[in-house]
Amino acid sequence: MSLELRVTELETRLAFQDDALQQLSDELLVQNRLIERLQRQIEALATRQADLAGQIGPVEDEAPPPHY
Repeated sequence: MSLELRVTELETRLAFQDDALQQLSDELLVQNRLIERLQRQIEALATRQADLAGQIGPVEDEAPPPHY
C-alpha cells in the first residue's frame, strides 16, 4: 500500500468521522431541548397538582373496606 493511498484513506475516514460527530452533536442538542421542555411540563403539572390538592383539602387516611 502506497503512502499516498494510506493518506487518502485516512483523510476519507476523518471526513466520515467528522460528519458522524456533527450528526451526534446535532442530535444531542435536539435531545437536550426535549429534556428541558419535558422538565418544564413536569414542573407545571406538579404545580397544578399542588393547587388542586389545596382546593380539595387534606386527604385523610380512609378506613380499609369492610372485607379486610
